[in-house]
Amino acid sequence: MKSTALRTPQPARTPAGRAKDKILATAFRLFYAQGLRAAGIDTIIAESGVAKATFYKYFPAKDDLILAYLEKVDGVWTGQLHAAAEAAGPDPADQLVGLFDALATACRRDGYRGCAFINAAAESPSGTRVHDRTVAHKKKISAWIRDLAVQAGAPEPEQLARSLALVLDGGLASGVLDGDPASALTARNTAAQLVSVSLGAKP
Repeated sequence: MKSTALRTPQPARTPAGRAKDKILATAFRLFYAQGLRAAGIDTIIAESGVAKATFYKYFPAKDDLILAYLEKVDGVWTGQLHAAAEAAGPDPADQLVGLFDALATACRRDGYRGCAFINAAAESPSGTRVHDRTVAHKKKISAWIRDLAVQAGAPEPEQLARSLALVLDGGLASGVLDGDPASALTARNTAAQLVSVSLGAKP
């Protein structure tokens, strides 16, 4: 005679092929919202719905997950900056100003907490893999801005790029401190003045 006893339902397991993506998506949300150190591994495992062994298979250390998170953020933010610049038209001078439209979009987003790389740098000691990754990101963005400045004919492209990068970072921070998306417009207007002066036109 077959047993009619009710069996306790077993929790659904995440397919192996999706586990890494679910972990990274959960980390992306929690790291940005709570900070790198405040978002614990146990919480990420629980909310991603994967087994602990599966988590450590893909990310042996927390810094490995943080680096994967920063890599994802890099792709998203860099893509948004490039798209905003290209939307301004083919003129490199216009693109130097247009890239700031990405800042306006970011500051209006629900749950905005500033630049993920600046936040990560603040939580990571100099010389660590995580801090080095934040520096690499900033250098890459600055190099791209400098290339645009060269194409625009700026007599001092390095100086212009540094100034615009500072305005961009300041706008990212101000959007959090002021809680006002209008800071992005101020940053854009400042960028327009810097580009105009650098290229020899009246601001």
